[in-house]
Amino acid sequence: MLQTWVVIGSSAVYLAILFAIAYYGDRRAGTGRSIVGRGTIYALSLAVYATSWTYYGSVGRAVSTGVGFLPIYLGPTIMLTLGWLVLRRIIRISRRHRITSLADFVSARYGKSVQLGGIVTIIAVIGVVPYIALQLKAVSNTFEILRHAPSVIPHSELDQVPLLQDTALYVALLLAGFTIVFGTRHLDATERHEGMVIAIAFESVVKLVAIVAAGVAITWGLYGGLGDLFSQAQAAGHQTLFTLGSSTGSWVWLNVLSMFAILLLPRQWQVGVVENVDEKHIKHAMWMTPLYMLAISVFVLPIAAAGLLRFGTAGDADTFVLAVPMAAGFEVLTLLVFVGGLSAATGMIIVETVALSTMVSNSIVVPILLRRTYRGDLARLILLSRRVSIVAVMLLGYAYFRLAGESTALVSMGLISFAAVAQFAPAIIGGLFWKGGTRSGVLVGLLGGFAVWVYTLLLPNFAATGWLSSDFLDQGPFGVAMLRPEHLLGIEGMDNISHGMFWSMLVNIGAFVAVSLLGRQNPRDQAQAVMFVDALADPRKPRLWRSRVPIKTLHDVLLRSMGHRAAEKAFEGVNTSSTRDASPELVHQVETVLAGAVGTASARMMLNAVAGEEQLGAEEVMEMLDEATQVAALEERHRLARDLHDSVSQSLFSMTLHTRAVELAWKKQGGDPSGPVARGISELRSLTQDALTEVRASLFQLRPDALREDGLTEAIRKQSAAIASREGVTITVEAPDYRLPLEQHSEAELFRVIQEAVHNAIKHAHPSRIEITCEEIDDNIVIEVADDGTGFDPSATSSGGGMGLTGMRERVEKIGGRLQIDSCPTGSTSVRLMVRSDAAR
Repeated sequence: MLQTWVVIGSSAVYLAILFAIAYYGDRRAGTGRSIVGRGTIYALSLAVYATSWTYYGSVGRAVSTGVGFLPIYLGPTIMLTLGWLVLRRIIRISRRHRITSLADFVSARYGKSVQLGGIVTIIAVIGVVPYIALQLKAVSNTFEILRHAPSVIPHSELDQVPLLQDTALYVALLLAGFTIVFGTRHLDATERHEGMVIAIAFESVVKLVAIVAAGVAITWGLYGGLGDLFSQAQAAGHQTLFTLGSSTGSWVWLNVLSMFAILLLPRQWQVGVVENVDEKHIKHAMWMTPLYMLAISVFVLPIAAAGLLRFGTAGDADTFVLAVPMAAGFEVLTLLVFVGGLSAATGMIIVETVALSTMVSNSIVVPILLRRTYRGDLARLILLSRRVSIVAVMLLGYAYFRLAGESTALVSMGLISFAAVAQFAPAIIGGLFWKGGTRSGVLVGLLGGFAVWVYTLLLPNFAATGWLSSDFLDQGPFGVAMLRPEHLLGIEGMDNISHGMFWSMLVNIGAFVAVSLLGRQNPRDQAQAVMFVDALADPRKPRLWRSRVPIKTLHDVLLRSMGHRAAEKAFEGVNTSSTRDASPELVHQVETVLAGAVGTASARMMLNAVAGEEQLGAEEVMEMLDEATQVAALEERHRLARDLHDSVSQSLFSMTLHTRAVELAWKKQGGDPSGPVARGISELRSLTQDALTEVRASLFQLRPDALREDGLTEAIRKQSAAIASREGVTITVEAPDYRLPLEQHSEAELFRVIQEAVHNAIKHAHPSRIEITCEEIDDNIVIEVADDGTGFDPSATSSGGGMGLTGMRERVEKIGGRLQIDSCPTGSTSVRLMVRSDAAR
């Protein structure tokens, strides 16, 4: 049997390893040698979804519902399959607007509403705290089981451990310290927690290895394989293991719940959105994370069958993963399984508390301080509020665990927490694809859906713990049977999760759509809707501030809110003591930087306080109309591209084939190959081929898919290869393999300028070679197009107006860059572009 000191020592060593890994990851990131820039790390970090509830509870659920445990794994697989459509859109928006939490995302989408962000935060905390309690319960109970081995401790005694002897308390405090050290080291929440992410990826490997090892040892060590194990289980009367359970309807809702959970749980948002370093990593997660889910679930049924054969239905099925190898005398394996469960619990708690602390700080604490016109060191207070929030959330979870006691309530709290965060789905999914959603619609829908969730799911769990009278469930409030929480309006035949989800989502979605359709959006909400729904298209230029605010005042706001380092970086090259008015671009830049630290809504509040911006006037309305025009122009470009491809391009291609066929037939029939007919056919084929090439080039200009999907450098490579093949010119491209940190609008403008520079060189300079180089120098993107052809005198072309140089210069200046031309009639030409990278803005 395992000695208590061995279990404690192993746990301490494991947690120490976790600290070391996180510390190593942070040190590597600090020296510019980050190791999180790999899709594998990202996919493994998403596996924080598999908590101790999944690790232990899947077996328990399999005992009662058979393969009814599978939706918990199928839902994430379905959602990640859609990752390129949904998750990529969310990441693109969050990076562009420096959104740092789920609450901040909802707030930013619907007019940067402080009230909405606060409500989302409160719902998240209420919904997730019991889930944290579940993790602490798993650690505490499994430790007590090991400590009393080989004796079987009664289930009723597991939660009677004295407070100061409770493992869960010390784990909670230790994890709070870990989270503070590696989760709140910087104020800017967009500075990623690389050490924490690497530690979470490591934990995902540990829990997978542990449960697979247990499954292999049980299946082939205690039994003769899967066939022998399952046949014995069936002979013993445990046929329920191989059924769908009592309610196939619950399959649908469990799939829906787990689909939303992999995206909307605060910890999943943290690792999936905030900690993402490259949206291309989504492609890895689309297959690696589902593969991980398959691997961690493959031995659920074998372990459940072995547990039933050894302990019968009277045993606690949630502990079979640990109890079976312990009863078989596999001490090393038992310890490994315990560490795997500890890993599953700690990973969830660490990331969840980081995410919740950011939400509480940005959406509740900072707005309250701003309303009370707090004048102290706001940066230090914000960091302190996040650290206090971490400890508070951790202790709330522990308090819930102690107060709930050993009841059946905690067994289902995982799904109930899933149902809580599912209330965010209409606001977020609707906000991504429907421009008509309004702030009022989200507010009414969210509050209505959450109220129904409390009534139909949370209160019945309180009744199960004894906190509420059982009459509340059996007879309904005030004896009104139609209001029974688990049979609302007399509906029978549904399990409690399906019943609660049906009513809460009906109210939530119904209110969101109805209120949005009946209400009206203000111009600011419309602008946000355009930017979010059209996130994957060319980005709309954000609405700039029209108010007057001195540069010094703006600098003081940033200095007080984020500290000296962030303020100096944001105002680099700007005279911060100047009393002249800041440009609208500078005010917007400061708002973006603030949003990364305190959230979009709080950043808007802070600048409103110093800028005193008025309601939208005629100029803003004209800007809104301009944005709408840009959207319409983009849609028209795409429509024209489709029409050209479907009609003109296909017709020209057919003409090319037919012309070639006539040419071959003429030669086969003995026609004169140098006669006028042959020459005419050859010329026609050449003209048709040239026309097809030009149309395809126009299609690329109208809808450059490579630019939108892969970025500027990849689009340059593809376009250069096509031009080189067509014109017989050698074109080389030297550029980084990664996507340059540029907004899509900037990428599009730079692509047009480079394209124009190459065409000018071919048309006027007649070069044999063109060299295109792209590189990052400090905080700038520098691109150069150089040719070895005949140069020209730039001063003789109407101050740069010839050969389209004026348009090229205007395009570059529109995105805040500079265009430099170096050429002379007796030498070659170099066109050099310099624009500030998006990461430096």
